[in-house]
Amino acid sequence: MNGYRQSLGYTIKNIRSNLRHLDRYLKQTEADWASLQPLFFLTFRESIKGKSSTITVIVDEVRRFFQFLVRGGIIEENPLQDIPRPRREAFIPFVFSEKQIESLLQAIREGMRKEPGYFLKDFSVYLAILLQARCGLRISEPLCLLRSHYYKQQKCLYIEKTKFKKDRLLPIPSSLVDEINNYLAVRVSLAHNDQNTYLLYGDKEKGLSKDGIYRVFHQAVRACGLDQTKRVIGNVIFGSPTTHSLRHSFAINTLNSIKERGKSPQDALPVLAAYMGHCKYQYTAIYLKVLDAQQRQGLVNFTISHL
Repeated sequence: MNGYRQSLGYTIKNIRSNLRHLDRYLKQTEADWASLQPLFFLTFRESIKGKSSTITVIVDEVRRFFQFLVRGGIIEENPLQDIPRPRREAFIPFVFSEKQIESLLQAIREGMRKEPGYFLKDFSVYLAILLQARCGLRISEPLCLLRSHYYKQQKCLYIEKTKFKKDRLLPIPSSLVDEINNYLAVRVSLAHNDQNTYLLYGDKEKGLSKDGIYRVFHQAVRACGLDQTKRVIGNVIFGSPTTHSLRHSFAINTLNSIKERGKSPQDALPVLAAYMGHCKYQYTAIYLKVLDAQQRQGLVNFTISHL
């Protein structure tokens, strides 16, 4: 099954861990082939501990596994084919306004340590967050950038084999080019005998870690007074500020800017999807449900007031 999934371009790193839930349940119940009926899998679903989204992912993986067995002629019918997926809770991400993003970035700059032993790494963390804010990158994408992935003259970044195993050449704003060039100049002066191939400097020859970025990000969020807890109201989840919120905010603020210029956000979706590395522009369309930070906060307030 792993080889089949890989041939379709999917990652396989979570397949085994998800299927282990079924493996443990089969051993626990001493089930045989005759036991594998729809009722068995409904009971299996109830036995899984965790969030509803996690349970859905695990059951979907099991469903795909049995569909694979059907295709291979090992069984005739998928016992999970008539088990419906549970209704998903609506998720409304936290959205930073343009002004809030500027405040966040300013707080990070002010928190950068000036000592030579710390300044370069702090600068790298700032640049990673800046890339998320200005280009809507996933957090893993700036961390995987090599120095050879930055094309100074073309003002582009090469994003290699991230989610969905897609590569893309990303035009970046001139202001961001200036920031990267400044960072590289600082790096030349501070990093002696620099053999690190990563664009964003980490420890020794390694790149940055996510943990360091999370720490700096949340410190800045608190400093700006933007720290909020995740809220679950009815069947709606209102997300708290995370680094991934910068990606959401980039998409939403871009669509909002297009709308303010009298253009159609819907027409811009295919281009924005390609820029953000979505495999289908329909995935980008989810950002249309919230047009700006103010509307998102209005939804939170409205929902709370009608409890």
